[in-house]
Amino acid sequence: MLLVLLLGGLAWQNVPGHGEVVTSFKDACPQFFFRETPPSIGLEPPCPARICQRYKNQYRFATLYDRDNRIPVYSAYIYNPGTAKRPSTWRVEPQLIDFTFQPDMETEWTLLQEHSAHEEALEGSQAVLRDYKNLTGFNRGHLNPNSHQPDLDAKASTFTLTNIVPQHINLNGGAWNNYEQSTMASKTEGCKETFAVVGAVPGNNFIAKGRVNKPSHVWSAACCVIDNNHLRSWAIIARNDENVVLTLTLGELERKLAELYNRNDIFLFDSDCPRE
Repeated sequence: MLLVLLLGGLAWQNVPGHGEVVTSFKDACPQFFFRETPPSIGLEPPCPARICQRYKNQYRFATLYDRDNRIPVYSAYIYNPGTAKRPSTWRVEPQLIDFTFQPDMETEWTLLQEHSAHEEALEGSQAVLRDYKNLTGFNRGHLNPNSHQPDLDAKASTFTLTNIVPQHINLNGGAWNNYEQSTMASKTEGCKETFAVVGAVPGNNFIAKGRVNKPSHVWSAACCVIDNNHLRSWAIIARNDENVVLTLTLGELERKLAELYNRNDIFLFDSDCPRE
């Protein structure tokens, strides 16, 4: 009987979807994507990690992570803003180190001190807080911003280093912030549900002595469900070296990303979401 329980426990650890780092978004946390359809494969880096971002034993959003560049490619979530206080505690993803670690995101200190993780293994697997210290002209830019989440726990889940990129400080606090706070609020009026995908295009420069890529562009797209027969979409893109946001249609953004990634096509949402 003991052997059966042990084997059962090992099998559970290897089932996709029970941990944060998964083999398929569609099998593990499809609810964060319009029509349960993740963006097309054209955005995938050579060494990707699919993270169903889990906090307090609940999936909060989804992130495609670039292990080599140590930045997210995109985060996908449902727009549902609330008024809870902004959190301040940063966490990392234990299962990027090893699948045997816990599925919930954790602070660096707790992971190293209480779960016997090795600092070298942690730093080799992802960005850490030290990478974002003493930056000039850049700071930590959320892809899924805490302001788009409903309560304290949901907001806290966005404070994982797998959900941020080095973002131009004037852009992050200026035009990009205006889009997150004001434009999204006005655009989503009348929407029963809004699916967002926010991403970053890897650039040619790095921070932290070459450890973390500095994106060339950041972008955001949304698909709004008004009712069963009516949908609308919108999108933006910004160079990550100036305080300017360019408003696009969803189709225009997809074509721009295909150009930046040197792909024939990129699709951010299921084909039912209008492109123009």
